[in-house]
Amino acid sequence: QLQFVESGGGLVQPGGSLRLSCEASGRGSDLDNLDYYMIGWFRQAPGKEREGVSCISHGSRVSKTADSVKGRFTISRDNAKKTIYLQMNDLRPEDTGTYYCARAGTWWDADNCHSPAAYEYWGQGTQVTVSS
Repeated sequence: QLQFVESGGGLVQPGGSLRLSCEASGRGSDLDNLDYYMIGWFRQAPGKEREGVSCISHGSRVSKTADSVKGRFTISRDNAKKTIYLQMNDLRPEDTGTYYCARAGTWWDADNCHSPAAYEYWGQGTQVTVSS
């Protein structure tokens, strides 16, 4: 079993920054082999579908970021700490939502990087509110 706990959300003014963290825990091979799997960040605003924000491959070899956040958000991972990060800069009101991290069932899948169906394990989310 694998669990994720997201943190770092909060209330921030437009133009501000936040760094989200996604820490994995669990037992056995699911945790030991975390680095071998693609990890994604998603967000969901009230009344809207969950959308992919950014994803990163096994070994941080490649990553992909949604056009809506490109140039502002950066995904990274620290395998020793079993933690994945999302650095968010120049935040806008439309970035408001609950942010989730998740682990996919493969090391990389560029075509389905932003598809929730490609992911197996999910965290509970952290709320980000961008407002003046």
